[in-house]
Amino acid sequence: MITNMKACGYALITALVNGSLALALMLLVEFAVSGTLSVTEPYLYAGLLVGLVVFVGQFLRQRHICRTADRLQQDQAG
Repeated sequence: MITNMKACGYALITALVNGSLALALMLLVEFAVSGTLSVTEPYLYAGLLVGLVVFVGQFLRQRHICRTADRLQQDQAG
């Protein structure tokens, strides 16, 4: 359970950062193309989708890393 919580925390931080960066980049491109800074729903949905995809991928990756680290600690202790 602790392994899943650690993995979830790491994945959540990574997803929030990457989703925010994706949204900022989309808004920057929108401003460069149109000259106005308008936040429309598709940009918000795209940012959320990027965050969700990154969260799922990072959660699975971090869970594997945490489980491997836990096993190595148990093997060294035992």
